Order: sequence, then C-alpha cells, then structure tokens
Amino acid sequence: MYHNYSRNDFTFFNRGIARIDPRTGGLVHPLDTNSQAAYKRYGLLQEVYYRPSEGQVVSLKYWGQHAGRSIPRATSYEGPDHSNLNNQQDTDHKVVAEWKYYGDRTRWLMRSGFSGKKLVYVLRNRVPGLGQVPAIYSESHQTSLMNSVSFEREVGPDFSLKATLDVNVHRVSTHDSVSREGYEGKRNEGSLFLSLAKGFGDRLNLNMMLRQEIVDGKPVSLIPYLGFDYRLMEGTDLVLKGHVARNYHQPSLNDLYWQPGGNPELQPEEGFTMETGLEYLCLFRGHSLRSALTLYRSDIRQWIIWIPSYRGYWEARNTDRVLSQGLELDAGLNGRIRSIGYRITGNYAYTSSVNYGNPQVWGDASYGKQLVYIPIHSGNLMFNLTFRGFFLTYQYNAYSERFTTSSNDITRRDWLYPYFMNDVAAGKKTRIGTLDVSAELKVYNLFNETYHSILYRPMPGRNYNVVLMIGI
Repeated sequence: MYHNYSRNDFTFFNRGIARIDPRTGGLVHPLDTNSQAAYKRYGLLQEVYYRPSEGQVVSLKYWGQHAGRSIPRATSYEGPDHSNLNNQQDTDHKVVAEWKYYGDRTRWLMRSGFSGKKLVYVLRNRVPGLGQVPAIYSESHQTSLMNSVSFEREVGPDFSLKATLDVNVHRVSTHDSVSREGYEGKRNEGSLFLSLAKGFGDRLNLNMMLRQEIVDGKPVSLIPYLGFDYRLMEGTDLVLKGHVARNYHQPSLNDLYWQPGGNPELQPEEGFTMETGLEYLCLFRGHSLRSALTLYRSDIRQWIIWIPSYRGYWEARNTDRVLSQGLELDAGLNGRIRSIGYRITGNYAYTSSVNYGNPQVWGDASYGKQLVYIPIHSGNLMFNLTFRGFFLTYQYNAYSERFTTSSNDITRRDWLYPYFMNDVAAGKKTRIGTLDVSAELKVYNLFNETYHSILYRPMPGRNYNVVLMIGI
C-alpha cells in the first residue's frame, strides 16, 4: 500500500507576467505561488505466485489507485483568484492472471487481464450571484479486456519460432454534462504474430516477424519486420545490428473520444522505420563495459500528436507527414572494487522530428520545423555506489530548447529554454527477520534550477522525498 500527498504550493519567479521598472525600463517578474496545485494519491499493489510443478508458474497481480489533483492555472493568468479552477480525479484498477510453462524446448504463456479507468475533469468559474459554476464537467470511463496466448519452440540449435494470438476488447464512454456532448465507443482487436529466428554459425543471426491485425472484423495491412545482427570479429563482442519494419498504429479510443481533447476524425499512423547500429561488450577482471550507437529513420504519415490548445487542455491531431531521424549513444560501466560496487551509465540522443505536413493546414511557417515539445538534444548521466547495504545515486539530465509553437518561434513567451537537472539519493537496505526494509532520502533539483516542462507550468525548485519500504 502507498499514499502520497502534497500541497505543491512552492514559490517561483513568474516569467509569464511582468511589469516595467519605471527607473530602468527593464522587466520585473513577480515572486508567485503555485496555488491550486495540491495532489493526493493512494493505492494498493499485490502479487501472488504459485508453482504447481517444476515447469509451471501461475500468478495473479492487482494494482489499484485513486488520485486527485487540482490543476494550477497557467502562469500567464492574471484574472480573479476564484475563476479558471481545474480539478481532476482518477480511479484505476488493473488485474492480470498468467500461466507459464517451461519445457526442454517449448514455452507456453497464457495471460488474461482487465483494465478499468474512471476520470472526472472539472473546470469552474466564479459567476457573481451564482458562485462556482462548471464550464466543463467531463466524466470518462474506459475498460479493456486483454487476452494473449504465446507459443515458443526451439526447432533446432540455431532455429526457433514463436507465435502469439491476442484478442482484446476496449470500451470507452465520455460525457460532458455542461456542453451535453459525449461519445461511446467499442473496439474489438485481434492480432496474430509470427516470429522466426535463424542463426548461421556464431556470427550471424536473422529475425523475421509478421503481424496481422484485425480491427472490428476488418484486417489492416500486414506489418513485416526483418532484422539482423552480425559479429564483426570472431571472438569479440562487437556486433552490427539493423532492421527495417513497416509501422501501423490505430488511434486509441482515448485519442478518439477522450473529453476534453479527443478527436473522432483521427486517421491511423502508417510508415516505415529503418535502424542500424553497433554494440560492444567487454568483460575484464570483474568489470563490465558496454556501449551502443544507434542510427534511425522513421517516415510516418498521419502522425498522431497531442498538443496544448488555447482552451487550456491538450488536443489530439494528425500531422500529414513527420520525418523522425537521429542517433542514440549509450554507454555503461559497472563492477566491484573490493566491497564497493559501482555503476555508471550515460546516454545522448539527437532527435530530429520534423513536420512535413500540409502547409495549407499547419501554415507555411511550420513546414520543415521541429515538432513541439521534442528537444533536439538530450542526455543523462547516472552514478551509483553500494557498500554493505548502503547506496548513493547521483543523476544528471540535460535538455536543449523545446518549441511550443509549430513555427518554432523563439520568443520570451513561446519557447522553453534549455535546462539541466541534478538529483541525488542515499539510503540503506537491510533485512530484519523475514522483512526486507529499505529507507531512502531523495533530493530532486539539487541546485534549485528554474525550469518548465510545459509552457506556463512551473516546476518545483529543490524538493525532498523520504521513502520507507517494507517487503514481506
């Protein structure tokens, strides 16, 4: 069981509004409070496992959570304190039952799950003489039944096959009692997946996958995948990898019908993806070094994107064409020096996601520009030390500027400047009798950085979290 609560009423310098200093003529940003932003969350997680025989495992897992939060107004808001008040309540339940069988060359997996969600979103304004009057009162319900059967067989020492059948049923119901608008939707999904893997000696492996999906009784286009990995030098873990695949993604029922912001006119995403890269692994004297370089290119038609609207909430749209390409670099080193364990990881990503949609829809200024809220450069570093149950972790994250308009305007109001985030955590793990006990202190935003993840939505400065976990 767990519970979280915060008033979330930190102070910040509000760069969304300003006054002009009469002496200097410069802009002066006021010290503001992140009001109407409290949140609470409580939930339960439970997992039960049973082994009826040597090669079988049966499990039942449950997760339930209720969350309530007030959504703070944008920092550019200068209206009365009792207007434009947002509140959201979420209730989630998820149950998964699973059976696994492990044979000498055969593996079976049967899984059945249920997911249910209820969301209530309310926007209220104060009207003289009437008090708080809802402008939006949206209630959404979503349920999903998911069933899967998977079979895997090693046909020979260098050849294996896998087949998976999925049958899912999704339902969604949304209604706004103020606008008297609402939708009800249901979708039946079926999917047949086949995978073949063939090895040629100890240097070359080929993988072929085919997926056929059926949506509401209608088959969609076949989705193929072809990949390989090749050891460049015998006796060395330097591997060249690559694949080419077709992409097809139906808009979810949330994308179509969620209130507010869903778009019933959304079209499915379609496109092709190519990827290649190098991986290297080296083991030496109790230490492990790994690194990977990946290059990719995805050409997607009807890209589905959620973007903020002038109404105050996010809306789903299609972009006729998006070309996403870039590179990812990952590296990691871990091992032990006497009784001290260490782990160092880092990654860097260059992400170019460019809008090549219809200029008549998006405007000439947005054609050939980076998609909103996607940084071109990002990366992080993580250092972890362990010693006799004690641990210390430091994490550094960096993001380049992000644009909030499709035309990529760099103005004081319409872009998010680069920021660098530092977090540190320290704690102790131990065993008391039959209990596993862990205590941890986390410090987020160690150097009190001023930053935004979303335009006009401030993030907290230095803040702390104390965690006590007891495992039975």
